[in-house]
Amino acid sequence: MNYSEKKTEEEWKAKLGLERYRILRQKGTEFPNSGEYNMHFEKGTYCCGACDEPLFESSSKFNSSCGWPSFDESIPGKIEYIKDTTHGMIRTEVVCANCGGHLGHVFDDGPSETGQRYCINSLSVAFNK
Repeated sequence: MNYSEKKTEEEWKAKLGLERYRILRQKGTEFPNSGEYNMHFEKGTYCCGACDEPLFESSSKFNSSCGWPSFDESIPGKIEYIKDTTHGMIRTEVVCANCGGHLGHVFDDGPSETGQRYCINSLSVAFNK
């Protein structure tokens, strides 16, 4: 993909550190219920943990009890959707449209009128009040 924010993998490693690099660049996943933003409900904006691009408004966050931060919609145009057939499943991976950083997955089982549940790694995002 052609992203606005471009770095070599070595530059990403230096910027992100090992664990954020594993999740954002190598499509890793945090352990459930371990992330800083799982039960975080302050007002503000959740931005990409790699490039600081705004991705989700706090008004779209909800407690899904799935173990990861959940949102029912993203900021329009900020997310790219990729078919993911790993682990014997068919899912939709979500990545930052600005840098390609792996955020998590989106599912069609959300409780709101959008019907969506963006299941996002805490280390994939940063919060701005």
